[in-house]
Amino acid sequence: MKALVYRGPGKKAVEDRPKPVIDAATDAIVKISKMTICGTDLHILKGDVATCQPGRVLGHEGTGVIDEVGPGVTTFKPGERVLISCISACGKCEYCRKQMYSHCVSGGWILGNKIDGTQAEFVRIPHADTSLYRIPENADEEALVMLSDILPTGFECGVLNGKVEPGSTVAIVGSGPIGLAALLTARFYSPAEIIMVDLDDNRLETAKRFGAT
Repeated sequence: MKALVYRGPGKKAVEDRPKPVIDAATDAIVKISKMTICGTDLHILKGDVATCQPGRVLGHEGTGVIDEVGPGVTTFKPGERVLISCISACGKCEYCRKQMYSHCVSGGWILGNKIDGTQAEFVRIPHADTSLYRIPENADEEALVMLSDILPTGFECGVLNGKVEPGSTVAIVGSGPIGLAALLTARFYSPAEIIMVDLDDNRLETAKRFGAT
């Protein structure tokens, strides 16, 4: 299969790689349909992420079709369309029980970081039952792929941690994908004003279209 591989700071390559195989009973193999490039991937390419070593297939977001499942997977079967979470979670450890999935002792942000990721034709997903989500019929995968990481990151880190509430004034510094996701999800809480701050006029125009006041 073809895969985008990190080859060290400032270096990347599209390479032929073996199709991934089931490694644990709870794994699934997913054939990728849609994926994105995250700002984190750009940090990896600059050499800023020490946990990601040269030779790693990049990517931690995507949608696809189940190709194969391990004998321990009970929620999914081959042929089903799924959304891939950027965070792999066992659902059983101390942190998962506290809903702190990014701290999962055998998961967390491992895709495209500690194990091969989604910027390839196929990807192995650990803890498939708790790290994949079934895509409804007739859903727009190009929109849904934003739920892998970008939209929930803006929502959790920006809106929930920022305690946005009705009538509040919200300032979002940076109108990139995460900032725009924070803008969209902040609107659910009816703030009085949403002020976007950026040096890029095109991004600010987009922010206005998305509801910035």
